[in-house]
Amino acid sequence: MNDVRVDVSGDQGPEQRRALITGASRGIGAAIARRLAPTYNLHLGGRTAASVAPIVRELPDAQPWPVDLADHPALMAATVGFDRLDVLIHSAGVAASGRVDELSGQDWRGVMETNVIAVAELTRLLLPGLRAAGGHVVLINSIVGRRVTPGWSAYSASKFAVRAFADALRQEEPLLRVTSVYPGRVDTEMQRRIVAAEGQPYRREELLEPDTVARHVYQLVSTSTDAHPTDLVLWHRGASPHEQVRER
Repeated sequence: MNDVRVDVSGDQGPEQRRALITGASRGIGAAIARRLAPTYNLHLGGRTAASVAPIVRELPDAQPWPVDLADHPALMAATVGFDRLDVLIHSAGVAASGRVDELSGQDWRGVMETNVIAVAELTRLLLPGLRAAGGHVVLINSIVGRRVTPGWSAYSASKFAVRAFADALRQEEPLLRVTSVYPGRVDTEMQRRIVAAEGQPYRREELLEPDTVARHVYQLVSTSTDAHPTDLVLWHRGASPHEQVRER
């Protein structure tokens, strides 16, 4: 296991706020980074330096934050120096498809390690900085964190767990704002793999754009400090009434 130390020092200036985004190398995380870049001092998380390099080249004022979130010693080292953190956005995640009788213990552990344990541990390590800033934690969940889809038991369970974690954190840390975002299906590389696993055609016109989610996240973190947005559900406007009734 390699220690990862990232320089998080430097003058933020009176107006510069600091944000850390996990899963920033692509998809929703990268879209959020683009939206926040003009007004935030960004730390962009990815599993490796190579994975996060393209978005850092695109946003040269941002700082790379390469760390394997499942490597706990590396995660501890990478969080040193965050004495103040205004926004923490959890966008990293993995999915494993399969029926209950098809998924192994290793499948379950892999999903839970990244989607739940890493979220809880990273938040715990950054709590002093978040408290100092009166910060905002945003968790990019999924619509399957509110309703279960057959064939996605492990992924759904992990998202329900993250929902519970967010609700507990909100009650335990009254100085922070904690928001869960539940998008429907989004046009990302992960979604392509999910649809392929389901054996369905990929219909981009029926999916949310990553930037649609990113725009809403920007609005959430820009909400006046007298308000506390807790949950946001985003459906594609073409989602079937049957799906939305099941959600409610």
